[in-house]
Amino acid sequence: MYLNCHTFFSFKYGALSPKALFEQARQHKVKKLVLTDINNTSAYIEMLRICNEEREDYDLKIAVGIEFRRDEKLLFIGIAQNNEGFKELNGFLSYHNNTGQPLLRKAPAFNNVFVIYPFDHQEPATLRENEFIGVGIQEVNKIIRTPYTEFLHKLVIKHPVTFRDKKTFNTHRLLCAIGQNTILSKLDPSTQALPNEMMIPEAQLAAYYKRYPLIIKNTQQLLDQCHIYFDFKTDKNIASFTGSKAEDRKRLTSLALEGFTRRYDKHNKTALDRLHHELDIIARQNFEAYFLICDDIVKFAHHKNFEHVGRGSGANSIISYCLGLTDVDPIALDLYFERFLNPERSSPPDFDIDFSWKDRDTVTDYIFKKYGEKRTALLGTQVTFSSRSVLRELGKVFGLPKKEIDDIVEYPQQYQNKDQITRLIFNYAREMLKIPQHLSIHAGGILITEAPIYTYTATDRPPKDFPVSHFEMHAAEDIGIYKFDILSQRGLGHIKDSVATIASNKGIKEDVKRFDDFTKDPKIKALLSQGKTMGCFYVESPAMRMLLGKLECNDYITLVAASSIIRPGVARSGMMRAYIERHHALKNGRTYESIHPKMDELMQETYGIMVYQEDVIKVAHNFAKLSLAEADILRRGMSGKFRSRKEFQRVREKFFENCRKEGYENHVTERVWYEIESFSGYSFSKGHSASYAVESYQSLYLKAHYPLEFMVSVINNFGGFYKTEFYFHEARMDGGIIEAPCINQSEYLTSIRKKSIYMGFVHIKSLETKLGQLIPEERALNGPFKSLDNFIRRVSIGLEQIRILIRIGAFRFTKKSKRTLLWNAHMYFGSTQPRRYSRDLFEEEVKHYQLPSLEPSRFEDAFDELELLGFPLCDPYKLLKTHDMGDIKASSLKEMLQKQVEIVGYLVTTKNTSTKNGKPMHFGTFYDYEGKVFDTTHFPVIAKKYPFRGKGFYRIRGKVVEDFSYPMIEASWMEKLSMVDKYAIAQDSNDYTVIKKLRAKSGSSIKSKSKFVV
Repeated sequence: MYLNCHTFFSFKYGALSPKALFEQARQHKVKKLVLTDINNTSAYIEMLRICNEEREDYDLKIAVGIEFRRDEKLLFIGIAQNNEGFKELNGFLSYHNNTGQPLLRKAPAFNNVFVIYPFDHQEPATLRENEFIGVGIQEVNKIIRTPYTEFLHKLVIKHPVTFRDKKTFNTHRLLCAIGQNTILSKLDPSTQALPNEMMIPEAQLAAYYKRYPLIIKNTQQLLDQCHIYFDFKTDKNIASFTGSKAEDRKRLTSLALEGFTRRYDKHNKTALDRLHHELDIIARQNFEAYFLICDDIVKFAHHKNFEHVGRGSGANSIISYCLGLTDVDPIALDLYFERFLNPERSSPPDFDIDFSWKDRDTVTDYIFKKYGEKRTALLGTQVTFSSRSVLRELGKVFGLPKKEIDDIVEYPQQYQNKDQITRLIFNYAREMLKIPQHLSIHAGGILITEAPIYTYTATDRPPKDFPVSHFEMHAAEDIGIYKFDILSQRGLGHIKDSVATIASNKGIKEDVKRFDDFTKDPKIKALLSQGKTMGCFYVESPAMRMLLGKLECNDYITLVAASSIIRPGVARSGMMRAYIERHHALKNGRTYESIHPKMDELMQETYGIMVYQEDVIKVAHNFAKLSLAEADILRRGMSGKFRSRKEFQRVREKFFENCRKEGYENHVTERVWYEIESFSGYSFSKGHSASYAVESYQSLYLKAHYPLEFMVSVINNFGGFYKTEFYFHEARMDGGIIEAPCINQSEYLTSIRKKSIYMGFVHIKSLETKLGQLIPEERALNGPFKSLDNFIRRVSIGLEQIRILIRIGAFRFTKKSKRTLLWNAHMYFGSTQPRRYSRDLFEEEVKHYQLPSLEPSRFEDAFDELELLGFPLCDPYKLLKTHDMGDIKASSLKEMLQKQVEIVGYLVTTKNTSTKNGKPMHFGTFYDYEGKVFDTTHFPVIAKKYPFRGKGFYRIRGKVVEDFSYPMIEASWMEKLSMVDKYAIAQDSNDYTVIKKLRAKSGSSIKSKSKFVV
């Protein structure tokens, strides 16, 4: 009877999860329904999976369709009679999504689809054989007054299911208001569901139509004719790379053996045995095409001179290493192939291939062209509301002013019980956090199916301009479609551009593939052990710098482990701290308390602590005696979405049962299980971490030996943990001379000449992109610019843009003050009618005028830079009003352990986190007046009393503490400091800023002056 059921994948409309819809059917004893989300097919795989999982308890059948809407108005509902009909619906919706053609009121002539129009929407005489009119409960009594009395055979029951009860009806209305960007009181009733759109027992529903038994019969007959079937156990991916599975097997074997001779000594029996073992498992699992497609993608990239990094669990495979997909030796690192594939594993493998952010789209385009859009799509994902975004959206829906919404978002604990409106906002915000709000694109997943992609999904075409599936990663795995992860990152761009910059600036052709040499490099070891890693891929964040310092990391194996234990699952569970403690214990000849000897045996390299994803499989299989298939279910169960499934719960029960049989004490079993749970889907496989570490070493080598060229490349790739300002600061600390943009020296991107680093035009706010690119092009064609007048005659520019260039100092080569140049610019352009100059055939002599004396501000350049770049190019401490720098500097923290200190810091970044009790706390990273970085901890009481107030200078008081030899300040007080007056008059250039004496706790006085302060 239910031909029109919505889930919350009817974005900003439906209020029921697939599980909740199933439970509604169970509650009301509904045996079959049709899932018809609005312009979407995201839910059907999850719904089918739930039906299969729950079949023993309740046997619910479903059919699948799509509710087509345009501008919030229902056009018609398409219901697939079978899988072919579903493919028709997917193709039809995808055509409109991908072309932008609007949906029409009349459905096309489908072959395997039933169409249901809304009441009074179509003339009954014009209906095709497969088309019907839907009659709602509220419309039954209207039939007698319509021509439909002559066409009762064309009428069916249309009672939509959109929510469960009054509360979810309210949630639905709030979602509609958010979707339509209107306040709740102005929500158009015609664009929202009726209050009765809930499921009721079918007998009760039929009673509303008892005067028209033919309508009930029509509905049941239509429902009986519709079904959908997908075998979740069959592989639906592209079946063959070469067109023949036998040929695929032969080709993969040949390529693997060819690569083996490059990677290993031909007499290495251990490696050769592993290679043949993997080939055997790959053949049994029919994954030859997967490897060959990855190989083809990488070969294309090499042909285009694109760098790549292969990672994920695929890096555990020796076949990947021999094919050149990764540069990680699984034999040397003892990588666990069964994490990638094992004879019992039913889920698809996972392989990530990273390309530079500049190259990834070209690679993606190659894949789509090679395999065709008929069976290729980007993997979709559904974005849920975040806690902040849902509060903001609900605040708007309830009509609150912006200031009040901002306060609610920033200080939720203070406002959640302020009044009835805020209580409603927080009440419904908790409900809506579980609800997806729109379709998006998975970070890099690409699907290539054997059957046309519309067999399984409709597609959207968002800004990336490639079709995107409606289902997400877990649904793809469930139905038997694996993804190729084609990802982008900026670290590869840093490395590639660094090599090019070194060649142009120093004339040296560097080889960054010398990994073995890098692991022995003393300069790299020094950077790692001290955590001096800013700009280096994956090891530059404050948390990672601290971890490297605490570990005194100076070798590859420790870095690999560090790349994984920094992840939230390991870190928050206490396993990261346990790892550090055991690392130092063994290093200093001490012992540690073990969970169980078996754990030490299984994870000898990581001191008996689960650090990598495959450790879950090892422990489950060898410690708890689960099968490899069951162990892999646990590994997958680290994802929150998977953990609620019955198969995961069954494996959990078996884990504890087997441990009891093995004789482990309860506290041991519970601790091991806690560690498994703590991964929470955030840990890495060892091969993944090892791949990251290889790239980190490449970055570290470049930073250690070519710090300026490396930092310029980091800046030009616009990516990293820190803001651009601090990469320029790092370059300055390494001896670079930072120059403001100059029309005769700068390029569009930042450039370097020996030690002089010229900021690129790209960094100037409000400067037109075309102009920033045109200036160096014109200079290259016709030589340097001679003057302001010469520039204006050669480059098409308006007054506002020329003012920006003058204020940033781009004409300083003229030796004229900014104010003089601005005066001249206004003389050229006039003060009222901006005009653009084109190049003259002959240059005329420029008239010169006697100008009054124009005294510059002392800090004019710095404040212009703050406005136009976002940060000053001078030492920012010049702009600090106070001369009191406190009683300590960053380099002296270790001398003041457990003592109270005061220090002034320039804020680099903050990390907001929470305690185990959910109370907010912060970590801060600053640099002092010498440019040296230090870190602070702000526990909840202090974080609340002395909050961060944006970028700038802070005076911090607190105790110096040490964690595994890494010093930091535990803040007890903090205030933000004022900057100097923007309009302070210039003084003698020899007038140095006086820094107050540093006051040591011991009472001794130290005079110090910043190396940057002038």
